Amino acid sequence: MATLGVNEAEREAIERFQRDVIEPSMTSLVILDFWAEWCGPCKQLAPVLDKIAADYADRGVKLAKIDVEADKMIAAQFRVQSIPTVYAFFQGQPVADLTNYRTEAQLKRVIDQLLGQLPVKGEAQDLAAEVEPLIAMGEQVLGDGDAARAESIFSQIRDMDPDNPAVIGGLARSMIGAGKADEARALLDSLGGELAKAPAIARARAALEVAAAPAADVSAEEARLAANPDDHEARFAIAQAKMAAGDRDAAADELLEIIARDRDWNDGAARARFLQMLEAAGFEDPWGRAQRRRLSALLFT
Repeated sequence: MATLGVNEAEREAIERFQRDVIEPSMTSLVILDFWAEWCGPCKQLAPVLDKIAADYADRGVKLAKIDVEADKMIAAQFRVQSIPTVYAFFQGQPVADLTNYRTEAQLKRVIDQLLGQLPVKGEAQDLAAEVEPLIAMGEQVLGDGDAARAESIFSQIRDMDPDNPAVIGGLARSMIGAGKADEARALLDSLGGELAKAPAIARARAALEVAAAPAADVSAEEARLAANPDDHEARFAIAQAKMAAGDRDAAADELLEIIARDRDWNDGAARARFLQMLEAAGFEDPWGRAQRRRLSALLFT
């Protein structure tokens, strides 16, 4: 921004703009609001912008305001012809015109898009960068079969990031693996709002239901199945027992056999149970991906 031929007041305005907008925008997303005291729409928009700035503070969003009457030169530089005019700034440049977004929902939607596209740094992003490798370590330990150690790891991560669904889900699945299904259920039941709907929480709930499969002696069902391969009730009971014993390969085989023979049996119970197993395993799990391919081959060929 040019500074030649400006008076002292204008020079101070430029310095404020540099301090309040340009410098913070090097790492943060700055929402710049051009307003005036006499502007009714500006007063209506102000509390919306204040709330958004507060809600997104930990994600690196800051709010700056330019009074177009006090800082006419700054407003002129941006060719502000009507107010409120609102821009988003990052790394010293305007990256979006937010003027036409007036509701909280509209503004949050576009800010979420910007934060997904720009390397904005805030406390939430810093925490995510710190926590992500720790979550990966916890998942690796759990995958290796050391549920007690994984529970300890996820508990420590939760102290750092208490509302992270990936952490809570990992902790619950570790509890399940350590034989603490009741504690895992209590943890999951304590969640509310959007957190309770997160995919990582749904995965943990699926794992809890899979773990709840009853252990049983199914020798009678095996005899029934040997006599009648279409005894789906017996085969389903065997699948449940295999699941309870931790033999998910055998459980999957039995469930897929039911689906192959009668996919609608018992209102699709075998398919529902199979999908529950896949959800518990996680979308990226190699075993789960292989089983999905087997299911697809049955359903679509």
